[in-house]
Amino acid sequence: MKNVAAISLGCDKNRVDTERMLYRIARGGYGISDIADADIIIVNTCAFIESARQESIDTILSCAEYKKRGRCERLIVTGCLPQKYKSELEKELPEVDAFLGVNDYDGITDAIEGGRGGACGLDFAENFDARENCGRLLTTYPHVAYLKIADGCDNKCTFCAIPSIRGRYRSRKLADVVEEAESLAVDGVKELILVAQDVTRYGEDIGESLLSLLNELIKLPIEKVRLLYCYPERVTDELIDFIAAEDKMSKYVDIPVQHYSDGILKLMNRRTTGAQVETLINGLHAKQIAVRTTLMVGFPSETDADFDALCQFVKRAKPEYAGVFAYSKEAGTAAARLKEQVSKRIKRERADALGAICTEVTREFNASQVGRTLEVIYEDIDYDKNLFVGRADFQAPDVDGRVYFKAAHADVGKYYEVKIIDSDDYDLYGEVTDEFTE
Repeated sequence: MKNVAAISLGCDKNRVDTERMLYRIARGGYGISDIADADIIIVNTCAFIESARQESIDTILSCAEYKKRGRCERLIVTGCLPQKYKSELEKELPEVDAFLGVNDYDGITDAIEGGRGGACGLDFAENFDARENCGRLLTTYPHVAYLKIADGCDNKCTFCAIPSIRGRYRSRKLADVVEEAESLAVDGVKELILVAQDVTRYGEDIGESLLSLLNELIKLPIEKVRLLYCYPERVTDELIDFIAAEDKMSKYVDIPVQHYSDGILKLMNRRTTGAQVETLINGLHAKQIAVRTTLMVGFPSETDADFDALCQFVKRAKPEYAGVFAYSKEAGTAAARLKEQVSKRIKRERADALGAICTEVTREFNASQVGRTLEVIYEDIDYDKNLFVGRADFQAPDVDGRVYFKAAHADVGKYYEVKIIDSDDYDLYGEVTDEFTE
């Protein structure tokens, strides 16, 4: 039996695509292994911005070395990078044996067996439901799963190439999403993390809504539902009240606001003003809902005054977590044609400065948790710190801080009451007072 290893880069939507490929691979009679023991290596790539593309290329070249020195016989590249750049990649990366785009994952076993891959075509609707409804081989902790509820995007932000890679927004059928969630619950998943390019747009194209989906999901035997990638103009008072009132909803929302300056937001083709964004975050905080956001610096024509307005906004609104990115000029996007592109030096300086402000905001939030007793789900152990590692409700996997704690013992996937006794820029530290969930 030949072994297959897969590397998933980029977002959690990509992770779900990788998990679906792994399911098909396992059903095809192949073993799943790590890179060193693999006969076939798959790299599922991201092409969102320049740094993501560079990471994808570097990973592909690193894996190609296993073909030269190791047992690897075949290297397959999938996902967003070949979807957008297949013809260029075929010329520049002869080490790769097959390329599959975002519509071609069902051809993975054929590619393993010697096929050259898919057409990387643009018919995004073809076989969409069938592709999204196949099984998955989870790569997360067994009590956590990402649940992809849609693909593509209709928001048309001027800086973003996703619509040209993933196509128009397509919601999965509500019954299909619920059926997959039921299956995950049966397998022991306690926390469902809903993902799409825009979670809040779910259902608009099929006569459903995010709230109708959430009302079905909270009926299932799961303990938490978490929302990522919610666009600010669609985070309604009704949705906020639902999150605040329902015990199974994580008191946490990821909202990529991007900027505060009205002029920059308009050039980005965003549909909110800075004041509306600030009001939204204040409203979430008033309901005790934590906020993660994404902020972009160096967008074309961003002035010192625009940047200062963004910095002051962060200091006032105090999102608990924020990712800061420098604008990446993407070929084919409207923003790439704008004049007054900001220099790399200024973008780097602004990203560093805003990042420091965001770190200070998170540090203040963490310090406010000292003395509190939090519900923490145990997930791992840090042998260097000699501490158990878990997450509070206001922490999403991988992107936010963690809770390190002392305990006599801990079982993965169980919840513990942890009294917080210390904090730093990113993480919390505490000790178990009692286990309260079996």
